[in-house]
Amino acid sequence: MLPESALIATDIDAYLAQHERKELVRFLTCGSVDDGKSTLIGRLLYDTHAIYDDQLAAVRRDSERRGSTGGDLDLSLLTDGLKAEREQGITIDVAYRYFSTARRKFIIADTPGHEQYTRNMATGASTCDVAIILVDARNGVARQTRRHSFIASLLGIRHVIVAINKMDLVEYSEEVFDRITEAYGQFAVKLEFTDLRFIPVSALHGDNVVQPSPRMAWYRGETLLHYLDTVHVSSDRNLIDFRFPVQYVNRPHLDFRGFAGTIASGVVRPGDEVVALPSGARSRVRTVVTWEGEQPEAFAPMAVTLTLADEIDVSRGDMLVRPENLPRVDRNLDAMVVWMADDALRPGRQYWIKHAASLVTGTVASLRYRIDVNSLQRQDAAALQMNEVGRCLLTLSRPVAFDAYRQNRATGAFILIDRMSNVTVGAGMIVDRVNAPGFLRDNWDDDTFAAMQAQRSSQVTSAERAGRFGHAPLTVLLTGLPGSGKTTIAYALERRLFEMGRAVTVLDGREMRTTISKGLGFTAAERSENLRRAIDVARFMNEAGLICICAFVAPSAAVRERARQAVASERFVEIHLSAPLDTCRAREETGSYARADTGELLDFPGVSAPYDVPAAPALSLDTASLTVDECVERIVTVLADKLDPPGLVRT
Repeated sequence: MLPESALIATDIDAYLAQHERKELVRFLTCGSVDDGKSTLIGRLLYDTHAIYDDQLAAVRRDSERRGSTGGDLDLSLLTDGLKAEREQGITIDVAYRYFSTARRKFIIADTPGHEQYTRNMATGASTCDVAIILVDARNGVARQTRRHSFIASLLGIRHVIVAINKMDLVEYSEEVFDRITEAYGQFAVKLEFTDLRFIPVSALHGDNVVQPSPRMAWYRGETLLHYLDTVHVSSDRNLIDFRFPVQYVNRPHLDFRGFAGTIASGVVRPGDEVVALPSGARSRVRTVVTWEGEQPEAFAPMAVTLTLADEIDVSRGDMLVRPENLPRVDRNLDAMVVWMADDALRPGRQYWIKHAASLVTGTVASLRYRIDVNSLQRQDAAALQMNEVGRCLLTLSRPVAFDAYRQNRATGAFILIDRMSNVTVGAGMIVDRVNAPGFLRDNWDDDTFAAMQAQRSSQVTSAERAGRFGHAPLTVLLTGLPGSGKTTIAYALERRLFEMGRAVTVLDGREMRTTISKGLGFTAAERSENLRRAIDVARFMNEAGLICICAFVAPSAAVRERARQAVASERFVEIHLSAPLDTCRAREETGSYARADTGELLDFPGVSAPYDVPAAPALSLDTASLTVDECVERIVTVLADKLDPPGLVRT
């Protein structure tokens, strides 16, 4: 086979045919400001001879005029094309560049490093196979390094290169390289990258970019270009789940009715049985047609027209799939959303939801939490501001067919569009509750309790238990600030109900932390997990016919609501102990408030973290003015109707 340069000169058609058969790889560069992203891409283009002579001449003139590199060629100017970018020496917009080697062709997305342009970085990363995350060897792992790594993981990028740049400024030190590698590795464990590589480079001088560096003989790994040329990305394509979103019904005349679109994933052949969603109508593929004529098969991401053997109702926005391999069809989406608009995302507002080939109206039903992209901690939030990431529940006007984003990027993603301005305001990735990254998994979602109950073989019914104990089962949640009297009142209430002949027990938050929840901390996520475990125990007790009194701070209203849903509203009673903060401080004997004041205890409700006062509790008690007996009496009065519902038959 002739080299490409010879083919271009002698047989351009053969060159184009050879180029067309090359595998396409998309990658992005990201990292903090001034980590050298644009220079690295410029070096790749320059050393692979992918720059036209007129471009190179223009860059030489601009380099001399700016003088930023001491008269040398400023390779960053090859990608920083906007006037504002060249004036400020930063990347603002996503710049796309193209080059090829003998084996592959590449599309490069040079993304901004500034935090305010995070949305641009997410846009550039959405279609990439590989992420190159640059780290300045002088500064180590920075805030933006973690931010961009998180977004790369969120967007399902499996292959990540951490290019530790500017090694020339740290004397090509192996010690510096090892220190940064260790620091990044500790953070990246949570992100669950499947292919993570570390390469020391100097983009300015070309060390380990295209050619191995003689100045870093201690590094025996591959160069950046060698990795890009050999990384195995073909297995990342989903060729198992056939998904064909219909974009257009092609009816040029009475004898032809085809359904046009781009195959999102999988393979299709004539004769394959398919199901149209959401209708459920079935047929078989008669022909697979492209501009070259009928084909024996087609696969993602080919644009084709399918004709079917039967006249079934299929419209734009529908999806053709295989009957034995179905996506989920639902009006409700659980998704991570990257917000891109100046106006904040607020639950309750309607947007256009563009998913695959369908466009439907939808509402952000709730914002479950916001992710701190630096620590990966969940935070309660009433809204998402621009460049923030949060987990949302969306309700659509009609069902759509979708997969989890990590299973299928094409059918697991969507965008939110402002209905007034038609501007894209957010990008969403549908969450797979089982296979999501660790920092997205939520044990509240894994309702194995309900599945287990459905399979129980107990011969004693709930009605028989209620008849034997003489009351219906209940979960009573006492919530309030630390020191509000939850534990004291819980045990006094237990004593009173026991004397009344009720079968009752107490689950106390502090006691839970010495046993079932041992090892949990006090962040919002860990408090949520502590309550979730208690609620699971309470549900077991309720199924056994018992009353369970739970005494927990439970500062998040959203988490308390999830506890209500887990138990079932008819069995759940929320009691708020509303003691003033000064009273709570005076009562608390462990010194927790003082430690929170000094910063020793973080995320402490009432001091360094919020406490959501219940909006509509069954009862609110001011424990500063009421005695314990008075509180218990009022709670018993509230519980009376639920403990003795109409129709209860005592045995």
